Amino acid sequence: MSPAISASSANPPSSSPARGSRIQLILVIAMHAFTQLVRMKVFYFLAVFAVIAIVSNFFSLPQHEGPESLGVNVLRSIKSWSLGTMTLFSVVLSVVATALLLPKDVEDRTLYTILAKPVPRFDYLAGKLLGVLMLMFVSLFLMDLLMTGVLHVRTSMVMADRIAMAEAMGYTPVEITSLKIETLAQGPTWSLQGAVFAVFLRAVVIASVALLISTFSTSTLFTTIITFMIYFIGHFQADARTFFLQSDTPGEGTFARLFSLLLSLILPDFQLFNVIDSVIEGQVMPIVTLVKLTAVGLFYAVFYTLASWFIFAEKEF
Repeated sequence: MSPAISASSANPPSSSPARGSRIQLILVIAMHAFTQLVRMKVFYFLAVFAVIAIVSNFFSLPQHEGPESLGVNVLRSIKSWSLGTMTLFSVVLSVVATALLLPKDVEDRTLYTILAKPVPRFDYLAGKLLGVLMLMFVSLFLMDLLMTGVLHVRTSMVMADRIAMAEAMGYTPVEITSLKIETLAQGPTWSLQGAVFAVFLRAVVIASVALLISTFSTSTLFTTIITFMIYFIGHFQADARTFFLQSDTPGEGTFARLFSLLLSLILPDFQLFNVIDSVIEGQVMPIVTLVKLTAVGLFYAVFYTLASWFIFAEKEF
C-alpha cells in the first residue's frame, strides 16, 4: 500500500468534510457485511436451533397438562426458554460473526480492494460492526415476534381457564379482577420487550469486544476463544470490584479504587444486563434501568470501536 493511501485510511473520522457521503459509505459496508453473514452456514444453523428451541415450548407437552396449566407457570416457562434461547443465540452469533468478518475479507482479498479506493479504516470497521448488529437486530426481532404472538395466545387460554375455575369456585368480582391482572402481568408486556432489548444491547457490547480482538488477531479461533473468556470474566467484574474496594489501608484503598475504575472502563460488567429473571417473574422493568443499559451499551460500543480503529489504522495491508 502506498504512503498516500495509508495516510488517508488512517485519518480520524472527523477529518473528512463529506460527512453525509461517509455515512452512506458506512451503510454500504454494513449492508455488504449483513449479506455476507446471511450467506454463512453458521447463521442458518443457529437460526434453526433458535427457532426449534423456542417453538418446542409452545406445544402442549405433558408437563403443561393438568391443574398447573391453569396457573402462570406455563407462561413463565415460555418466557424463560425463549429469552434464554435469545441470549444464547445472540452471544454465540455476535462473537462468531464478528470474528469471521476480517479474516474472511483478508482471505478473499476484499479488504485490499476496499482500502485501496481509499476507504477510511474507521468507516470500514464501523460498517462491519453495524452489519453484525443489523443481523442481530433482525434475528432477535423475528424471534421476539414469534415469542410475543404465541405468548399472547397462551395468555388468553390461561386467562379463560383461570376465570372459569374461579367462577366455578365462587370467587368474588374483585378476586377475579385481581386474577386477571396477575395473569396479564405474565403475558406480553413492555417489560418483556425491554428484556429482549437488553439481550440485544449485551450482543452489541460482545460484538464490539470481538471486533477489537479481531484487529490484532490473525486467527478466528483465537478471537472467538478470547471474546468468550472476556464475556465470562465480565460476569464476575462486580464481585472483583467489590473485593478490591473492601481494603481498609489508605494507600491500598486509593489504589483499589483506581484499579476498580480502570477495570470498569475496560471490562464490561455483563451482570448489568441480567434483567431477564425479574421480567420472567412478572415484575415491571423501570424505564431508568433501560436507559442505563442503553447508555452503558453505547459507551462500550463506541469505546471498543475507537480502540479497534486505533489498532487497525497502524496495520499494513
